[in-house]
Amino acid sequence: MAVRVIFVGGLGRSGTTLLERLLGEVPGIAPLGEVVHLWERGVTAHEPCGCGEPLTSCPFWRRVGLRAFGGWSPGLADRVLTLRRRVDRTRHIPALAARRSRVGLSGYTRAYSRVYEAAARIAACRVVVDSSKHASLAFCLRTSPVVDLSVVHVVRDPRAVAYSWRRHVRRPEDGSPMTRWRPLRTSVHWVVQNLAFELLARRGGTVIRVRYEDLLADPRAVLSTLLARLGIAGDVDGGTLTFLRPGMAELSVAHTCAGNPMRFTAGPLELTRDDSWRDHLSRRHRWLVTALTWPLMIRYGYRVRDRRMPEGVTSSWLAAGVPASECR
Repeated sequence: MAVRVIFVGGLGRSGTTLLERLLGEVPGIAPLGEVVHLWERGVTAHEPCGCGEPLTSCPFWRRVGLRAFGGWSPGLADRVLTLRRRVDRTRHIPALAARRSRVGLSGYTRAYSRVYEAAARIAACRVVVDSSKHASLAFCLRTSPVVDLSVVHVVRDPRAVAYSWRRHVRRPEDGSPMTRWRPLRTSVHWVVQNLAFELLARRGGTVIRVRYEDLLADPRAVLSTLLARLGIAGDVDGGTLTFLRPGMAELSVAHTCAGNPMRFTAGPLELTRDDSWRDHLSRRHRWLVTALTWPLMIRYGYRVRDRRMPEGVTSSWLAAGVPASECR
């Protein structure tokens, strides 16, 4: 029987971790973090789970490893990472989209499906969320016969994303600085990743687009509509979204591997949109990002010239703002 997987995709710093954490509070859905980094950061480097314990010592992940593989081991991580370098690359997306087989692809996706199945069983949930982001992994997983994949494509104004990638942020795990990108690199990656998810939709994948700005403007409306689109809405009005309060979400401890520092947050989380780029992104960088990304900016409803971004109405954006051909 196929395991149901919600894959949260998009370029980093676009709100993917926030959406995963909110989805993870819905009964019957288990958030797993960025599973693409499970092997190197969790199994090999023993980075902490979202609960704070080293991942291989976390009771949840220890049970997942035992059920899926008989236990975690460096040898297992090395094998999966070797396969990843062989098949899971952005440059391989055209071949994956054309359904051309690649050596090692089935073994690579089998490792993920075993993790998903084991995690769903251990968490006693029908659905798991993988916020790995990378479009190439979504294309790989789409080939698996035992993964029922739905992709939630998260987009954010590229100027905000570019500013976020320039900021100095320390990793809570060890205090080391997180990766920083220049606006040029961010713009190229923003375009490539978003176009890849557009291609996935055109190749018949289930892809639902959500804007970061809409999510923060009305979290309840976005989540309600998104869950309905995913076919797992349940009784939304009767209590599915009770963790949401006006401008606030109450988060429980999540067993997530890798990702934004928000994965360690437990308790009340203020839901406010970060628009600091408007005051701190230089005019030169703003112009550069806009010049490189404007066709997709317009497609996703962002204004190129106006300083103020339009406040999206989430329900209409999700229900009618995306052509049916893009959300199959």
